[in-house]
Amino acid sequence: MEFFEVVTTTRAIRRYLPDPIPDADLAQMFFAATRAPSGSNRQPLRFVVLRDGPKALAARKVLGDSFRTMWSDKRAGDAYDRGSGEDPSSRKARTARTMQHFVDHIDEAPVIVFACVQHWHGGHFTEGASVYPACQNLLLSARALGYGAVMTVWHQVVEKELADIVGLPDGVSIAATIPLGRPEGRHGPVRRLPLDQLVYEDGWSESAPWAIDPEGARFSGGPPRGR
Repeated sequence: MEFFEVVTTTRAIRRYLPDPIPDADLAQMFFAATRAPSGSNRQPLRFVVLRDGPKALAARKVLGDSFRTMWSDKRAGDAYDRGSGEDPSSRKARTARTMQHFVDHIDEAPVIVFACVQHWHGGHFTEGASVYPACQNLLLSARALGYGAVMTVWHQVVEKELADIVGLPDGVSIAATIPLGRPEGRHGPVRRLPLDQLVYEDGWSESAPWAIDPEGARFSGGPPRGR
């Protein structure tokens, strides 16, 4: 696929077909992921790939329970079923249905990935700069090969249990959980705020005259709110 098509159509995919991912495709995706930069080229990133081994099956169950609990709390706290969410055709209601399906089936995704980081500075926030570029490379390479993925952090409440299951050593944390699979449905254009609302020149909120969206760009109004 052409580079800009990959970048502009790599959406968060939360529904997956049950088809397994061939080893050769996994190797290609993770090769691309591991080419990402890291601070001082220390390369503290490690991927733990869960498919159908005994540890994977145990971790999948823990993840499923965690994701369903986290979404239940968020659904209630953000009022997804009140206000405009009472209209089944509303954006908020559609988002709620997508998320409910996602958490109900997260443990069935063909591949689940833990993106882990070996801490060098005691968990300083800048360590994310050595992890998340590789995660984005994984999302982009998955899209280029016809797969879908989404990066989440809803493993956090059960991270200790997951670490014990997969045998993470001291000083290593799970920075993201990424399910992978063939999309149930199709990819489509990414929707974001217009360029002139996100890019400034010479100072905060100062217009960049050249920040013009290409023809055919799709826009969003941001995430659905609890109203």
